[in-house]
Amino acid sequence: MVNATPALPRVFVTRRLPEPAMSRLYEAPLVLDLWPEAEPPPYDNLRRRVAGCQGLLCLLTDRIDEGVLDAAGPALRVVSQMAVGVDNIDLAACTRRGIPVGHTPGVLTEATADLAVALMLATARRLVEAANDVKAGRWRTWDPMGWVGPDLHGSTVGIVGLGRIGAAVARRLRGFAVRLLYHNPRPSPFADEVGATWVPWETLLAASDFLTLHCPYSPATHHLINAAALAQMKPTAILINTARGGVVDQEALLQALRAGQIAAAGLDVTTPEPLPPDHPLLSLPNVVVLPHIGSASLSARRRMAEMAVDNLLAGLAGERLPHCANPEVYEKK
Repeated sequence: MVNATPALPRVFVTRRLPEPAMSRLYEAPLVLDLWPEAEPPPYDNLRRRVAGCQGLLCLLTDRIDEGVLDAAGPALRVVSQMAVGVDNIDLAACTRRGIPVGHTPGVLTEATADLAVALMLATARRLVEAANDVKAGRWRTWDPMGWVGPDLHGSTVGIVGLGRIGAAVARRLRGFAVRLLYHNPRPSPFADEVGATWVPWETLLAASDFLTLHCPYSPATHHLINAAALAQMKPTAILINTARGGVVDQEALLQALRAGQIAAAGLDVTTPEPLPPDHPLLSLPNVVVLPHIGSASLSARRRMAEMAVDNLLAGLAGERLPHCANPEVYEKK
């Protein structure tokens, strides 16, 4: 696994990647240190393994902060992340040190949009609850009121963040004859194409039968869905989150679901991740929680890995990263 040639750059990879990306790393002219476990490396291990490395290929489960960058030292040339978002990475610190940060934008748009619609259907039609009842022997007969739920067809869907993923969700919903509303800080270039109407934030909350989150996570969107926002939603509304867990105040969501302020929630992202199995959200029958699988299609994960390797190898070669999350780093050089 390790090529001992001293002149070769050292790279730490925090998890095994899908093929063919993993084979590309083995075949590349570098000294590869691969974390062998299925769980992410603990922070102290991450700091030890990255010391003296020229490259780091990480995942969103890895905290890349000043401590890790200090441990890596001045040799570090590139941080490449196999993810679209980089909120686990201190971008400003990387930029100050002249380290470009790679990410994988655009590649998981379709897979995440598929999952968002799947969560709408799963929560509205109570699919997980019904399947669990079948397994537990609670399906005794056909019941006129058994496992009934609201229709996605003909409903009003509110999209928070009509970017690439939000627009892909909107395209999928055309066949359901929904009314599409959205809220962005500024008008979306996709709005006319997908037939979505911009409305003020309060209107979006009050009018939506399904509210689906596709905004980036940032200080401005931290706990965007809080107790005040949930109180403005319909008691029949369903919240879908495939963005980031921090966009939702989970304690406020738990209380809103318990109190009947909203009807259900479908979450692919939580805080923390993984969510402890005894977390009270998991005890509610009207909540579907998934283990952050928005990008978990074979084609999306393979392409993400390939892009991460592309970014890593470009950075090691001193070339501009094909997909750089902090392009201002090149203005400093």
